[in-house]
Amino acid sequence: MTRRQNNGTEPNLEGRVVIEDVAPGVDGGLWPAKRIQGETVHVFADVFSDGHDTIDADLLWRAPTGAWSRTPMRLVENDRWTGGFKAKELGDHVFAIEAWRDPFATWAADVEKKRRAGRDVALEISEGTDLLAQTQDENGRRLHAHVAALGAAHVAQALEILLAEDTRALMRASGPRDGVSRSADFPLRAEPALAGFSSWYEMFPRSAANDPSRHGRFQDVIARLDDIRAAGFDVLYFPPIHPIGRTNRKGRNNALTAGPDDPGSVYAIGDSSGGHEAVHPELGTLEGFRALVGEARARGLEIALDFAIQCSPDHPWIAQHPDWFSWRANGSIRFAENPPKTYEDIVNVRFDGPALPAAWRAWRDVVAFWIAQGVRIFRVDNPHTKPLPFWRWLIGEINRAHPDAIFLSEAFTRPKMMKRLAKIGFQQSYTYFTWRNTKREIIDYILELEGPMSEYFRPNFFVNTPDINPFYLQTSGRPGFIVRATLAATLSTNWGLYSGFELCEAAALPGREEYLHSEKYELRARDFNTPKSIMPHISRLNAIRRAHRALRTRGPTLFLNAWHDDVLAFARLAPDRSEAILVMVNLNPHHRRECAYEAPLWEFGLPDHAAVEVDDLLHGGRFRLHGKTHQIALDPQRNPVIVWRLLNPAGGGRP
Repeated sequence: MTRRQNNGTEPNLEGRVVIEDVAPGVDGGLWPAKRIQGETVHVFADVFSDGHDTIDADLLWRAPTGAWSRTPMRLVENDRWTGGFKAKELGDHVFAIEAWRDPFATWAADVEKKRRAGRDVALEISEGTDLLAQTQDENGRRLHAHVAALGAAHVAQALEILLAEDTRALMRASGPRDGVSRSADFPLRAEPALAGFSSWYEMFPRSAANDPSRHGRFQDVIARLDDIRAAGFDVLYFPPIHPIGRTNRKGRNNALTAGPDDPGSVYAIGDSSGGHEAVHPELGTLEGFRALVGEARARGLEIALDFAIQCSPDHPWIAQHPDWFSWRANGSIRFAENPPKTYEDIVNVRFDGPALPAAWRAWRDVVAFWIAQGVRIFRVDNPHTKPLPFWRWLIGEINRAHPDAIFLSEAFTRPKMMKRLAKIGFQQSYTYFTWRNTKREIIDYILELEGPMSEYFRPNFFVNTPDINPFYLQTSGRPGFIVRATLAATLSTNWGLYSGFELCEAAALPGREEYLHSEKYELRARDFNTPKSIMPHISRLNAIRRAHRALRTRGPTLFLNAWHDDVLAFARLAPDRSEAILVMVNLNPHHRRECAYEAPLWEFGLPDHAAVEVDDLLHGGRFRLHGKTHQIALDPQRNPVIVWRLLNPAGGGRP
């Protein structure tokens, strides 16, 4: 009689080979890990079994199109195995690990030990020949017949054949496998290059005329494209470009009453001329917008649009689909609120009840409409105030049809919500960088972003936005703007700024992180050619980013000893260790700081007394650093930051 196990199943050896702690994996494979198209995906797992038998493993993967492929994994150390595949296609990939006990490899290891010990291995040769007979390969069968024919008279020759590398390779491919285990399937999403490395410039097209008395047009934006591209930006982002409602239109500085010439908030979307699929008549026509997209793309710039799911009280959908909106008990429409704030020029949108599924499909179709006009990048306004299942569905729908589409999450909210939005599909995310100012705050935040979050959360370090005029910049003067741009451009592969940052605009509403004379409510004219502009510094940062792989590849950041609380020092290393980009920043925009710091010679395998060549990437010139410890003085008015390139004397290639 067969004795049953306590769990009610028949006794079996399932799971004898253990596969666990698979990486990359987000929440155990619940959500896709993220990589960039063309990137090699390095997979790791713990693989082990009982006893001393030899274990082997394969990495299996499947691209969005095509069948499963496999490649051997290799043992790193301590039962940790690794393998890799290239994510050549955009879209959703799947990978898994298959592992087994290898009878032939176990036999080969044992027989070699016995031979070295001087023992008779004639019987072992017979056993190895029997294993060879179990191969399903025609070459294996022929090889088995040859070895068997040698017989006991040619032990040495038979052993040489059985232990040959060709024989081992043949047996690994088609020989017997015991206790085969397979992991769960793990999802991985390969996304466009711009999802992983980009520099964003945000501007209001309606201010592009640089004349406060004239509404800008798409043609005025085209006139600025060469300068924006020359500054090294590759994404030009517009807040909403749709018609603006008249009801409860906001005046300057968010006044509740608008003057006759006030243009209103671009986020109060929709009037009688159209809604989210229309362009503001004073900006131009849809044909003019398509021409702008074409002109931008010809210069290497992609246009990003704001996708703001909110409507003015004049939006056509309110009359056409009243059940898509929220209404109060007295029959009035419910305005958007964030108590105690009320946004009288915006009304709430529903995602449940009678709005499901028609409203969901309508919002998806809005995105598809702009994709048809040539847009591939969308900055999503306040996604954390809409249902997570909606975003997962919408982004999934769009990315299945357009895997090159990118969604940036503008969610300055609770950490867990920000993380979840990234998991369900957003390719980039706004971050708390805007409010991380001290040395300890910055180090801790970067280490957090480069930890487990790095598998799915791709940060975009915006230094300011039309909604956020950081307190640090309000009081820092020009040095603070240089500091924040340098940090954002070198600590993150994605960064951005809102127009006016390059001019060090910082006038604020008293006691608030909001701009005085906010462009959200009025046209702005700017002198972009003023010698006060820091655009030359920003342009140089973008050029450095493009030229050095260490800054194009995400993390890890090596924080260095710099013995002053106001001086932040860190290095980003090229993957082959051929160079290190060394950045030092005086975080205090008002006072000169001097301290000792360490150059990361050890990363090049150099002793503390060695010397390295250094290129000054901001100001030009080359010099030598002798030894590990040095002094630096950073003066806010002269040189608040340095960006150096340290060259590995060995030329790189250190593992």
